[in-house]
Amino acid sequence: MSQPFILLDPHQPSLDFRNRCALTVMAKAPVAGYVKTRLTPPLSPDHAARLNACFLKDTVASVADAASAADARWVISYTPAGEEAAFEDILPQGALLLPQRGNGFGERLLRTAEDLFACGFSSVCLIDSDSPTVPACTFVRAAEQLAEAGDRVVLGPCEDGGYYLLGLNQRHQHLFENISWSTAVVAQQTRERAKQLGLPVISLPTWYDVDEDLSLERLRRELFSPGLEVTAQPVAYPAPFTRAYLRQIGLSLNSMASDAIPENINEAEVANFTS
Repeated sequence: MSQPFILLDPHQPSLDFRNRCALTVMAKAPVAGYVKTRLTPPLSPDHAARLNACFLKDTVASVADAASAADARWVISYTPAGEEAAFEDILPQGALLLPQRGNGFGERLLRTAEDLFACGFSSVCLIDSDSPTVPACTFVRAAEQLAEAGDRVVLGPCEDGGYYLLGLNQRHQHLFENISWSTAVVAQQTRERAKQLGLPVISLPTWYDVDEDLSLERLRRELFSPGLEVTAQPVAYPAPFTRAYLRQIGLSLNSMASDAIPENINEAEVANFTS
């Protein structure tokens, strides 16, 4: 029986990855109580985990579109190691997976980048799975910028001071050192590290991640009331899996409450998910 995924091995680089960017989604196994804990409440741990799985599906779909347009490859860097089975109902067969190494978040980011360069990729984008509406054109731009001549950094800042994407075309440990992770100064400190290294920073459009009730409410407005705000930002990715699930659990209306929350999402109206 064939394996559903392809596990990357940094000790066995592939020529197929040469001159390509690894559009890499940083993912946690969607286990209740392990993911999206700041969304409980208003959600239950089980529904927060299901929503996290939908975020991942939508992020991968957007990144996969970008990978096709930019001749890149998309990869899932996951934790904890050994939990590949948790992604079998989320990712398409043949997806490239890389287990995360390291103790803290910064070290896991660094080791993921190092391992992907060792696999043969010429550049790496580290992408969060908490921003399911980032448009594919943003990921395309990141890959294209990293393909240009010269060492550089690409940064997709979040409104809360973090970032949804960090791209690099060389190994730079200093970019991950002495960063106050999970604070409002992560992007600022990353820019400072790049300046200390003499690296230009190409900025992508500012976006937002969904990790607490206010950002969840914003996501609902974006998905169910589009066009209400005039913005210079790129058109958001429609996030069909997330949208369908929020509708199914009664969060497509103005109220954050639902009297009856079904156990399973009905994805009949969601477009087929492809790699």
